[in-house]
Amino acid sequence: MTTVPMDSQKLKDMRFDTQGVEAVARDVLVTIPYTYPRRTEISVTTDEFSAVCPWSGLPDYAKLTVRYLPSDRYVELKSLKYYVTSFRNVGIFQEDATNVVLEHLVEALDPLFIEVQLDYNVRGGFHTVTRAQHRRADLGDLSLLAEQPVVSDERIDWEAWRRERAGE
Repeated sequence: MTTVPMDSQKLKDMRFDTQGVEAVARDVLVTIPYTYPRRTEISVTTDEFSAVCPWSGLPDYAKLTVRYLPSDRYVELKSLKYYVTSFRNVGIFQEDATNVVLEHLVEALDPLFIEVQLDYNVRGGFHTVTRAQHRRADLGDLSLLAEQPVVSDERIDWEAWRRERAGE
């Protein structure tokens, strides 16, 4: 049997470069107008969330779930995919990643309610699930059975909307 010599000092000092949270591409989030009189709960899930440990640069993988009640807009999924992918080399603690995603989505969507959950793969024998929520303070009961605020009763001219987005 052959053994490979290991330089433990080399491994101890080894780390990968990481980016700061400013590298997260929050500006790629595209929103779509939501004008239905009743709110539809939206739940989006992907197993492809990854960021890196800010100390070692080693990757953390998680299942991301976003649940929200939209106000006047919701997120376009392709833009959300690009946004999530932009975390790939960001050095961030697991708990902080959850709150950063929540803050960015609240800013982009101004939802009535939103919950962000990251369910991380086991690392070092620990399974971590982080969850953060935001609820608009100016609203009362947000259950789907309650009377929901009507933002607009006008239908969207989707062709005009696409032309407007293409011109940006």
